[in-house]
Amino acid sequence: MMTRPITLLLAALALVLPLSLLAGRVWIDPTAPLGPEASLILAELRLPRALLAVLIGAGLGASGAAMQGYLRNPLADPGLFGIAPGAALGAVLSFWTGWASTGWALPAFALIGAAGAMFLLTLIAGRQGGVVLFTLAGMMIASLAGALMSLAISLSPTPFAMSEIVTWLMGALTDRSWREVWIAAPLTLAGIGVLQAAGRGLDALTLGEAAARSLGMDPRRLQVLLVLGVGLTVGGGVAVAGIIGFVGLMVPHFVRRFTDGRPSHLILPSALAGALLVLVADCLCRILPLAGGELRLGIALSLLGAPFFLNLLLRLRRELV
Repeated sequence: MMTRPITLLLAALALVLPLSLLAGRVWIDPTAPLGPEASLILAELRLPRALLAVLIGAGLGASGAAMQGYLRNPLADPGLFGIAPGAALGAVLSFWTGWASTGWALPAFALIGAAGAMFLLTLIAGRQGGVVLFTLAGMMIASLAGALMSLAISLSPTPFAMSEIVTWLMGALTDRSWREVWIAAPLTLAGIGVLQAAGRGLDALTLGEAAARSLGMDPRRLQVLLVLGVGLTVGGGVAVAGIIGFVGLMVPHFVRRFTDGRPSHLILPSALAGALLVLVADCLCRILPLAGGELRLGIALSLLGAPFFLNLLLRLRRELV
């Protein structure tokens, strides 16, 4: 049952990925010989951007599926653990201090912020912290990071720094290069591997914490795997593209009906579906005609995710009544 959705999603990615390289402000004719300008656009602009969309979408999809399995809540999102806001805070500080213009400083600051949020989360949750304490700790870290980002924006040393911070927080893949791919690829792939390793523990947790413990599930080990996996996937994505929301919330709902519902069987299909969603969304952002430039990817996915979230809330409300 798990093989079929994976095969279909891989086939869809294999079809959409090359097509996405042709679309943009300058359309490339696949039947015409490639000139030097078209070759440069493909190799240095569109291919790394497409691969980055696949990586970021895969990381967000996998982390969303793992979080919904861990919290046993269909409304869970990767930002709930506070790791994405922590990474964003690190990036904001790089703009605020002026280090963002120095080589690898921006992604380095973002990864340090994600690591700090991961450390703080495990420190607060403690060794025996249950799911509720873990969730509340993540929400507290997210709130604190959000407040500090607002403070940094309000105290921006220059209007240019403020503009750069606000623009970056919108999330986009514009002007990304192979450097960002090399940053995101190892972090995302390692994170998905860690989340997949947590799959058996997540399956046991669907029976309840007490039953899972009786089956030999180690809560501390599962927490560490979740924090590490989400930190690598989400932190790596935020470090190179800014905040891109709702992917981890939406994607598991799209693919859950095609699996047996077990969290371990949902992580990989969600990663592939997330990659496909972000790739298609970024392609649409490139081709939509806007007078002020390109639509930001984070805004586009928020415009898609907010109605989905509202529909999900209404559906859950009807089920409870």
